[in-house]
Amino acid sequence: MDYVRLGGTGLKVSRICLGMMSYGSSAWRDWVLEYDAALPLVRRAVELGVTFFDTADMYSLGASEEVTGRLLRALFARREDYVLATKVYHPMGDGPNDRGLSRKHIMASIDDSLRRLGTDHVDLYQIHRWDPDTPIEETMSALHDVVRAGKARYLGASSMYAWQFAKAQQVAREHGWTPFVSMQPHYNLVYREEEREMLPLCLDQGVGVIPWSPLARGVLAGTRARGGARHTTRARSDTLADALYAESDFAVVDALTAVAARRGLPPAQVALAWLLRRPAVTAPIVGVTKSGQIDDAVAAVGVDLTDEECAELEAPYVPHPVLGH
Repeated sequence: MDYVRLGGTGLKVSRICLGMMSYGSSAWRDWVLEYDAALPLVRRAVELGVTFFDTADMYSLGASEEVTGRLLRALFARREDYVLATKVYHPMGDGPNDRGLSRKHIMASIDDSLRRLGTDHVDLYQIHRWDPDTPIEETMSALHDVVRAGKARYLGASSMYAWQFAKAQQVAREHGWTPFVSMQPHYNLVYREEEREMLPLCLDQGVGVIPWSPLARGVLAGTRARGGARHTTRARSDTLADALYAESDFAVVDALTAVAARRGLPPAQVALAWLLRRPAVTAPIVGVTKSGQIDDAVAAVGVDLTDEECAELEAPYVPHPVLGH
């Protein structure tokens, strides 16, 4: 495993981040694994050197944070040995203040997340989306106070327009508040719209990039096929993937399959290797529900694709509307 700085900070993270949405309560999603089933998979990730873990309050409506906290306490001797990230924004109840990025919701949510995680701080506290109903000044001020209180070490953001991210950063700097050090965008071989503005902005400003859905919710790993075929439980029930990806994307999958076959590697490994080669990317967030998936993800760190292979992978790309915000 390689370890790199998260953006312009001194924080070191593993080049693979384990996405903890896969663990929590199967009552939330039928493909989610509960503690006992998750333990051997997360243990294997730790054995392979993964030290970076990403969850969110809304995953399994809090159960993911609970399971994540239990797993990390069981697998690490010290809190200092891993980097823990969670998020705030999505609804956690039926009340009008149980969602969004108001000061009220942020202050309640960080305390709830810490209680569920069983820790006194998270390393990275991220806004899960942009909140059009709350002034960004209110959000950045509240997040700054979370950091000042010692409840979070760093701040991050996820999936928004580049102008929104730039505005948030400018507001923080104008007031002397804590800026974001990371961006978690929707980015993979079949969705590359972030290359237009967000990734250049992050690269220029020294912001770490930790992409979600690096395998396009299984499209790049072979869990979906042309004509609507679905090969896994998640693929059969994941309606978001149906909205994000289209038949035209399988031209990219064909190129990926060809490059992977010549290399004698699984397509998922080559897709992650391509993403890891992108200059702005710090660590893709990889979900693991089966034995061997984490081995493939970690092995991708050592795969050095040629310029010609990357050009072959990129050539069939078809522009998409902006998706995932």
